[in-house]
Amino acid sequence: MFQDGKTRPPYARLANWTESMPAPLRQMKQAEAEALFRRIGITFAVYGEGGDPDRLIPFDMFPRVFTGQEWSKLERGIKQRARALNAFLLDVYGRGEIVRAGRIPARLVYQNEAYEQAVVGIVPPKGVYSHIVGIDIVRTGPEDFFVLEDNCRTPSGVSYMLENREIMMRMFPDLFRENRIQPVDSYPARLRRTLASVAPAKCKGEPTVVILTPGHFNSAYYEHSFLADLMGIELVEGQDLFVEGEFVWMRTTEGPRRVDVIYRRMDDAYIDPLCFRPDSMLGIPGLMDVYRSGGVSICSAPGAGVADDKAVYTFVPEMVRFYLGEEPILQNVPTWQCGKADDCQYVLENLGDLVVKEVHGSGGYGMLVGPKSTQAQIELFRDKIKADPSNYIAQPTLALSTTPTFVEEGIAPRHVDLRPYCLCGESIDLVPGGLTRVALTDGSLVVNSSQGGGVKDTWVLAE
Repeated sequence: MFQDGKTRPPYARLANWTESMPAPLRQMKQAEAEALFRRIGITFAVYGEGGDPDRLIPFDMFPRVFTGQEWSKLERGIKQRARALNAFLLDVYGRGEIVRAGRIPARLVYQNEAYEQAVVGIVPPKGVYSHIVGIDIVRTGPEDFFVLEDNCRTPSGVSYMLENREIMMRMFPDLFRENRIQPVDSYPARLRRTLASVAPAKCKGEPTVVILTPGHFNSAYYEHSFLADLMGIELVEGQDLFVEGEFVWMRTTEGPRRVDVIYRRMDDAYIDPLCFRPDSMLGIPGLMDVYRSGGVSICSAPGAGVADDKAVYTFVPEMVRFYLGEEPILQNVPTWQCGKADDCQYVLENLGDLVVKEVHGSGGYGMLVGPKSTQAQIELFRDKIKADPSNYIAQPTLALSTTPTFVEEGIAPRHVDLRPYCLCGESIDLVPGGLTRVALTDGSLVVNSSQGGGVKDTWVLAE
């Protein structure tokens, strides 16, 4: 919000807003926001910690603001990256030209646990493997944005992006009259259009699209049902679908109905017990046979996870150059791969200054933030890295930007990141905004909700 001691232009109208909101009013508004979240049912689940697993995600009322010019650069970089990631997936499940050219080590791709042999040779409709790409971005300076990681499987959190905006508009309508803020409420319509655009060739007429959920015990179940409602499509579990002939069918009160596009919100391992985990009770037996024969589209495609592996991440700028013939607009955070001897030695010598992550970790788990860790935690990670170096990467602790955040004492800076949701189908689409996650603990760099992080509304101002 501030630069060189002055309020930056995009935040100009918010300075007066905060000054005109005394502490009692702010506390009342915060309670109102929490009541709305609870009434609507916006919760996430944390398992294994005892107590009620369904928790209210902390919501901070102070929005994060981007100018139209800032967003324009981000949008171009995000779309470029999404195109490159999909080109990579199409390539490595086909001829593997990038591996043949020596631009990425074969072992990182073909020995990766997220690489699915069952998908080799399949070309999905429009050549798209990852239909919703969530790219986590951090800012380190006025013009400097870095990508922390890519999410090509089933990135969650878009319901918070939509509900944050809804609640802010309800509580502070004057702010939206005074600021020309680009809307995000078109996301469900755009998502449905994207999913319909990748219907299989065997689909005749208007495609039937469904969301496949593991069920109400899943941590993101609220989001699954929320998106199904907004898109006007069915929310189904594996038991609601079956394979017969060349197609997938949905059980309805009026008899079986053919399904053309499945937006699945479960891991590869569980979608078809005949192809992946035989003990899965969540999937549809025979689904992969129908997928291979072009009878149904699965979004995102099985095997898309090999593109968002944290070791493969280091090669995304090279993917942009190789497939698109362009220079990357958004840069990666400098990354050391512990699978390389020299990198591993450097990481082990500098553990106290680095952030170390498991290659397949997510949700803020399986990581070490060196400057915030005890010596015992550092030594524990040292042993883990020595035992299995290729399972870890390390990155410097960047000077992440902060945004004003309401805390008990008033307003304080807290670290944030941004997850925009890029839709890839017949065309590439992006709503102006995303999910801003905020590390509510003073000095913390971990923004994940499962680790005590919260969320904010994200504004993109119209030019």
